[in-house]
Parts: sequence; structure tokens; C-alpha cells
Amino acid sequence: MAEEAGASAAPVGGDGKMTMVVGVDESEHSYYALQWTLLHFFSPGQVQLYRLVVVTAKPTAASAVGLAGPGAADVLPMVEADLKRSSLRVIGKAKELCAQVSDAVFEVVEGDARNVLCEAVERHHAEMLVVGNHGYGAIKRAVLGSVSDYCTHHAHCTVMIVKKPKHKH
Repeated sequence: MAEEAGASAAPVGGDGKMTMVVGVDESEHSYYALQWTLLHFFSPGQVQLYRLVVVTAKPTAASAVGLAGPGAADVLPMVEADLKRSSLRVIGKAKELCAQVSDAVFEVVEGDARNVLCEAVERHHAEMLVVGNHGYGAIKRAVLGSVSDYCTHHAHCTVMIVKKPKHKH
């Protein structure tokens, strides 16, 4: 269920632009990926070949809490409100970063980020999906699952994984 904040969600604009979906969350890695994308594809003065769709996934309250039983009903509304505030904060920051983009759509979609991003690619007929890389090690990636790895195997478009450079001391 998409909660759109921006222009319409038509697959391709009347101007024939291709569509690029960028997945964002609260991590600095996803904001870096968005900034990198803006610098390389949406710089001021540059012809914008893509329509930008920025998507953030909002987990369901039940999946975020992981509770079942009598106490869960009391907690879920508070968790839901917090998740909504968090996703609106993510989209707000993305909107600030994308101020120079003339053709952008911002969406909050409930669900697991892996599925949400692949579904956004299909819904918008995107030619490219951009995601950040958290830089997890093999064990953490195996336990948590990798959104970028999942998308490279399941999204029906080119997937660009933007890795934030490590600062050397």
C-alpha cells in the first residue's frame, strides 16, 4: 500500500523519460547512494534523462515488534505511530536532498524492503534500481539478509549498488 508524497505514479512521463528507483532508509549508506545518484544523474544544468522515484519501506508494526499474545495489542499502535514518523522523516530528508530534481516522486510503502523495492521497479517500469550497501560482513548479511543482494537477483532491471567509501585514518 503506497502512501505517495509527490507527483503522480505514472510509469513513464509524457516526455518519454526512463525511470530510476532509489531505495532509501535511515542509514547514512542509503543517503550516500541517493546523493551519489543525484550528483551523477540529476546535476543542475544537466539534461535529466530519468524520472526519479524515491522509495522507503515501512515495516509492519507486527513484524517490527515480533510479539504475539495479549500484550501485543497494547504496543502495536505506538510502534505503528513510531514507524510512520520514522518513514516520514526519511522521505523528508530525501525531498530536501532532491530539491533540484524536476521530476521526482516519493513513496512510503509498507512491507519488507526487498519486496517493496522489487515491486516498485515493476510498478514504475523502472530501467534502474539504486540501493546503498551497508557493508555487512558475511555472518551479519546471512542473518539479516541483504536487500542489495536480493534485489540484484529479483529486480527486473539494472541494479546499481552504491558503496560508501571507507575513510582511511
